[in-house]
Amino acid sequence: LRRRFVFVAGVGLRVHQDFGLRSGEGARARELAGSRGNTYYTYLITTRTNMPHFGGTEFSVRRRFKEVVTLSDRLSESYRGFFIPLRPDKSVVESQVMQKQEFVEQRRAALEKYLRRLAAHPVIKKSDELKLFLQAEGKLPLVRTTDVASRMLDGAVKLPRQLFGETVGVVDPNEVVQPAKGGRDLLRIFKELKQSVTNDWGATKPPVVEEDKEFMERKERLQDFEQQLSNVSQQAESLVKAQQDIGETMGELGLAFVKMTKFETEEAMYDSQRMRAADMKNVATAAVKASRLYRELNAQTVKHLAKLHEYLGVMLAVNNAFADRSSALLTVQTLLTELSSLNSRIEKLEAASSKIFGGDRSRIRKIEELKETVRVTEDAKSCAIREYERIRENNKNELERLEKEKHDDFLSMLKGFVVNQAGYAEKMANMWEMVAEETSGYA
Repeated sequence: LRRRFVFVAGVGLRVHQDFGLRSGEGARARELAGSRGNTYYTYLITTRTNMPHFGGTEFSVRRRFKEVVTLSDRLSESYRGFFIPLRPDKSVVESQVMQKQEFVEQRRAALEKYLRRLAAHPVIKKSDELKLFLQAEGKLPLVRTTDVASRMLDGAVKLPRQLFGETVGVVDPNEVVQPAKGGRDLLRIFKELKQSVTNDWGATKPPVVEEDKEFMERKERLQDFEQQLSNVSQQAESLVKAQQDIGETMGELGLAFVKMTKFETEEAMYDSQRMRAADMKNVATAAVKASRLYRELNAQTVKHLAKLHEYLGVMLAVNNAFADRSSALLTVQTLLTELSSLNSRIEKLEAASSKIFGGDRSRIRKIEELKETVRVTEDAKSCAIREYERIRENNKNELERLEKEKHDDFLSMLKGFVVNQAGYAEKMANMWEMVAEETSGYA
């Protein structure tokens, strides 16, 4: 498969489909695949770039689809608040229904488009994650590292394991800046769910709320835009189908006229029949040409209006980034509530201990433990606030970028669509005008 490079933001990418692995590993890969009763494809990804960050100008790697999933997951963890392009779905059902080669080619094209979108993002194109994915040979080495944590948190911090249902101690600094997940985060999920319910239904105001009115207004406008975009996208699909139908119908009409022309010619008894047959032949030829023009028109229409569908995907990425912000704020709220609860317990224990002469040693020991928990929780709160502020700033920058790109993309789309419609309408008008002149003498 030969495809030209498309140079995007300093990075040109193309993706080939391939079975198995490199020659040195292929036999073993097929042996393992056969022993498990399944096979898999790898994709040869070739990159050309002029960005110094990559340390080279052209390189190739082979990747399995699951490694694309890993890349997507790591980018989501490391770049919260950014509008990260969505990876292609796993499409298990389609892989079972479609022809294998057709499915693989469709996935290859989707992967190429996805990687080009990542390469076009002003921040992600410079990421270590993308660099490793495009350059590192062998198994993708994208695992959590302290480098990611330090980039997000400016150094390791102590977090309260109490928030995760464990004793106080030092945990991975990624944890407080990532949304709660299953498994060992179950207690955290429960606490954040409790905080969320309290925010929605509680009589008291949350300890901290979203106060950026400009952001809330822009978010609401984007939600309205998404609804309008969905409607326009549906109408664009209807237009494509209608143009396809009229093209097919015009082609069938032309063929029907061809048959009638043949009948009139073979059965002609009068000159008027022969004249009519000649005119019908002109109409038949024009109808077939019109059918071909409609097919060309439709292909160009799909090309231009595909931008609408792309922006539906962009809106999903926008919503994910906004969800990052809400999740980070919820973590801050949960920690503040936890601090309030801890301080309240300390006050009660101190009040009870003061009533006993010489103090209650067990209560004093418990107070010291709670104060240490408060100290660690304060560190976690500061860490969570920094992460929330970082996501807010990312949202702000991305919204500004989106507004500019949306303006440019929609202007280009509309111009292309209108010029395309006008051009083919003129071609068809000229063709039918010629037919009209040719049949003007018919009586």
